[in-house]
Amino acid sequence: MKIAIAQLNVTVGDLDGNAALIIDAAAKAKAQGAGLLLTTELVLCGYPPEDLLLRDDFFAACDRAFHRIAAETRGITLVLGHPHQAGGRRYNAASVIRDGRVIATYLKRTLPNYTVFDEERYFDSGDEPCVFEHEGLRIGINICADVWEEPAAKAARDAGAQLLLVLNASPYHVNKQLTRHEVVRERVGRTGMPVIYANQVGGQDELVFDGASFAVDGSGELTHQLPAFREALALVELVNGVPVKGEIAPAVSLEQDVYGALTLGVRDYLGKNGFPGALLGLSGGIDSALTLAVAVDALGADRVHAVMMPSQYTADMSCEDARAQAQAMGSRYSEIAIRPVFDAFRSALAEQFRGLKDDVTEENLQARIRGTLLMAMSNKTGAIVLTTGNKSEMGTGYATLYGDMAGGFAVLKDLKKTLVYRLAEYRNTVSPVIPRRVIERAPSAELRPDQKDQDSLPPYDVLDAIMEAYVEQYRSPQEIISQGYAPADVDRVIRLIRISEYKRRQSPVGIRITSRGFGKDWRYPITNKFRH
Repeated sequence: MKIAIAQLNVTVGDLDGNAALIIDAAAKAKAQGAGLLLTTELVLCGYPPEDLLLRDDFFAACDRAFHRIAAETRGITLVLGHPHQAGGRRYNAASVIRDGRVIATYLKRTLPNYTVFDEERYFDSGDEPCVFEHEGLRIGINICADVWEEPAAKAARDAGAQLLLVLNASPYHVNKQLTRHEVVRERVGRTGMPVIYANQVGGQDELVFDGASFAVDGSGELTHQLPAFREALALVELVNGVPVKGEIAPAVSLEQDVYGALTLGVRDYLGKNGFPGALLGLSGGIDSALTLAVAVDALGADRVHAVMMPSQYTADMSCEDARAQAQAMGSRYSEIAIRPVFDAFRSALAEQFRGLKDDVTEENLQARIRGTLLMAMSNKTGAIVLTTGNKSEMGTGYATLYGDMAGGFAVLKDLKKTLVYRLAEYRNTVSPVIPRRVIERAPSAELRPDQKDQDSLPPYDVLDAIMEAYVEQYRSPQEIISQGYAPADVDRVIRLIRISEYKRRQSPVGIRITSRGFGKDWRYPITNKFRH
């Protein structure tokens, strides 16, 4: 027996396009000798469709696409993930289609309602197992979160299932695949059933789905591992109902893994939303250098325009390094001096600021001039502005509203500064495009003479560790201090996180690569008097 896994990059709401991908995958799987094709969770409409699921016309359109797929996938059994409406209720479903006819439908039992998931807002829960027969083998179905808990898999086994198929739309974060393997092995250990796990691939707003579908045998041993961050159609051969050893994609480093997520996220955000290209401010610093590398690798050099906007505080080395990187990567490069604009702003404000000393106001003016120039170029060309700020800056508010935060997509939004450096080093092992001096020099916003980030912030290794403990691990200040961090540093970082909420709420969407980013899984009130 051969079962095919379709790891497809679908687009939310593109019902015709998604249907075409599914029909094509079914034809290819059939041609390769597969008798059954397993797709991913809600593959018909894409995941997550969010409030589209509150529209009856959306379900009606999904139903039309469903019947088109059923009519055009004869000669192979198809397990199709789709939204399902029945009896006034809405379900996250998987249907088994054979020769144009639905022979079974499973309704997702476990509805996640945490981190980035809001399924209880949209779906009702199913309560029955689904087991069907294929070539003499009894096969059960689970959908994503079902397999993370025991009841749904146990119910399938108790209903006679000998093999479990799991449809998933499991978003990426660092080390997520290891957790998936552990969970599935635990389920196999408790049920004795082999598992074939199919996962969506592709970028969807802030989420990136890594694919990395796999299969394990009845002892929990990995038999198949599909590659991450790209579409794939793979065949799993079974002997006596058990997967036998097949292709296993090699493991990669954490840095390569994250870089793959970033490039896929950028490529799909621009591609699926129809942007012709990308603009970014290239400062000669590490964040914009990594953003340029990701953008060129994702889109191609001809679709990326890097703009250096020096002021009187910009070091010569910053301009030199920006030029060198743009040349090495082959992207378009421009320089626009902002001092004349800055002087004009100061002149216009001179009467209002009479008798007041220069302060952060003048620093922010420079950032906002740069943001205005980039947005003007975006309006004129249609290219989207990629912001270059990282998670350490988003966390502490070390960014300027309507300045360096101006733009449409935040590539590094969920990368701590220390990880930015690690990814820059990784990218240079592929080809040396980021100048060595950019990596080695002390980070600076270059908005005043001799400015350094550490004039305003703790050292990044300290800041990042405290922020990770507080934001991603939910640690209290007292717990973080007990780990050896200075109380003053802990209090300072957490205070900055708290008072910067209004800025984050106005920041562009950005790629999520940790278990908790500053996006849909971070929902703190702006007006907040709670103190630890």
